[in-house]
Amino acid sequence: MDTDELIRRLAADLQPVRPLKPPWVRALLWLGIALPYVAAVVWGKLTMIDASQVAGDVRFLVEQAATLATALTAAIAAFCSVIPGFGRRVLFLPLAPLGVWLASVGQGCVQDWLRLGAEGLRIRPDWDCLPLATVIGIVPTIVLVIMLRKGAPLRPRVTLALAALAVASVANFGMQFAHVGDASIMVLAWHLGAVAVLSMLGGWLGELILGWGHALGVR
Repeated sequence: MDTDELIRRLAADLQPVRPLKPPWVRALLWLGIALPYVAAVVWGKLTMIDASQVAGDVRFLVEQAATLATALTAAIAAFCSVIPGFGRRVLFLPLAPLGVWLASVGQGCVQDWLRLGAEGLRIRPDWDCLPLATVIGIVPTIVLVIMLRKGAPLRPRVTLALAALAVASVANFGMQFAHVGDASIMVLAWHLGAVAVLSMLGGWLGELILGWGHALGVR
């Protein structure tokens, strides 16, 4: 078979492909699904919150805004990472809001230490929040993985680490409404600690869950 004939046969079998939406649009779509679900899960906790107290807590509002921004930018970076030839600098997009989040929690730790002394930095077991956190993360995780698999995850470890950061951040956004008033050290140890662990776990499981590139021998 000559080259021209091969090209004709390949062209005859082509199927129309609908291009994916831009990463920022896909990230907003994901967040549009995740946030109502998170709100539904923690609705019982939301009804118990004193709105005036929350509105007057500037640090809490800053942390929540930074948490949500981390989720959005991590999702954008994850969607960019499944586009062949994407710019590597976009992978650092979540660092700015994540830095604000860490700085705000760190400031809270210092304030708790100055106000309460060593007791303000005491880390207590908080396993009761684990079932709620697990339920919150189920739907955002499933939806995000399905959306990412529509792209080309040539670097599945990086992609899934970013996806895990996005899911963990949006889950923490909901969890914070269930733990208004918690000591900052508890937020740092349990909430941000969980974000770090889940991101590392996502990177480790990337090949298994998003093994598109592995099947082609890409590493």
